[in-house]
Amino acid sequence: MIPVVGFAGEKLAVLGLGRSGLATARALRAGGAEPVCWDDNAAARERAESEGFTCRKLTREDAFDDIASLIVSPGIPHLYPNPNPVVKQALKAGVPVDNDIGLFFRSLATREWDRFEQLPKVVAVTGSNGKSTTAALLQHILEEAGRESQLAGNIGRGVLDIDPPGDGGVVVLELSSYQTDLARALTPDVAVFTNLSPDHLDRHHGMGGYFAAKRRLFAEGGPDRAIIGVDEDEGLFLAGQLAEGPGDDRVMRVSSGQKLMGPGWNVFVRKGFLSEYRKGRQAASVDLREMTGLPGAHNHQNACAAYGAARALGLAPRQIEAGLKTYPGLPHRSQTFATSGGVRFVNDSKATNVDSAIKALSAFKNIRWICGGLEKEGGLEALKGQTSNVVKAYVIGREAAGFAMQLDVASEVCTTMAQAVEQAMADAGEGETILLAPAAASFDQYDSFEKRGDDFMAEVARRLE
Repeated sequence: MIPVVGFAGEKLAVLGLGRSGLATARALRAGGAEPVCWDDNAAARERAESEGFTCRKLTREDAFDDIASLIVSPGIPHLYPNPNPVVKQALKAGVPVDNDIGLFFRSLATREWDRFEQLPKVVAVTGSNGKSTTAALLQHILEEAGRESQLAGNIGRGVLDIDPPGDGGVVVLELSSYQTDLARALTPDVAVFTNLSPDHLDRHHGMGGYFAAKRRLFAEGGPDRAIIGVDEDEGLFLAGQLAEGPGDDRVMRVSSGQKLMGPGWNVFVRKGFLSEYRKGRQAASVDLREMTGLPGAHNHQNACAAYGAARALGLAPRQIEAGLKTYPGLPHRSQTFATSGGVRFVNDSKATNVDSAIKALSAFKNIRWICGGLEKEGGLEALKGQTSNVVKAYVIGREAAGFAMQLDVASEVCTTMAQAVEQAMADAGEGETILLAPAAASFDQYDSFEKRGDDFMAEVARRLE
């Protein structure tokens, strides 16, 4: 646990009592503060009260009379699409609003660090797609190289729930726009921006607000090193804003598909080979083509970002290559989990938006594509012209028929996962891939993308027995 500092003897309100909310309340108490908790869910309040926390309805008129700060869980919208009434009441009362990420950055360093030979480092990874894989891949590389490391944030453990890092330890954080948007302190040593595509637009009131939330990770405190994916205009713009000149190697540009040259520090992949260039000269090359845990151009971009972050932490190219080779991949993210009769089965249930689905579709050939679910804002227009690798689509979800009508590829309305798997396996032949890449949220049929992916794998396993 990371005890929260700076609030001893004060009351702080905690809104939302899920994983991060309860961890925040515990960390506040460990630092000598008095958490005052609230969640609209009665069961969540009961869990908090069973641990000895006080619950108070934060919408009552005098709720913030004795509160020093309001800590909001990342899943709770605070401004858009509509102002949250609790957050608005806190702001009217002049009470600062923060989240667990802000508390983490203000509380991580302790006097014990004065005795360390090498100070701990924090690497924070954000972006629309690939941030989970990039963060997990970096942590795997560090482990393989013998560096103490922990994975937290939007993946792994809650940021305040981790162990205090030791001498030379590294904390790798995956941070969503929900987490960067509200944090009052954002001071990583290394910050990574993978890419940007439309997502969570209602929460951020459009693409401008979404990009602004991501940009805060680089603008609020200023990392020592910034690893920036420049395959989209926003990344190119961000790299330009951060660099003092063409040769400023505090900014490392990464790309999957472009050859990046110039006097700066660049990492890119072309034709399956990762290249590192610094001061106009090649420093290293890694062959990614046979690395089964990193299939496709999107994973090659993730490999570039993780490679760049590892280099910024001082690892040698061959150490990083060894970690890339042994990376098994993350569950539900381009996860090859079975092969049978020459057919490959890939679970990419995390492809919850159109852009991530397009990346998955480009990674494999001869695809039997299982897709569908709760459509996100923007519709499916961007999928058109991106399905050349698809033999046939098998559409699930409550609105499967409407979803199928928007596709520019042969499709079959299946509605349920069981029916989609049954039909795709009956149709598939040697050399084909049955891929779950929904291009939609899961909430019309499942509690989470993990549950959807688990169901897909279970249906496949049942038929392969």
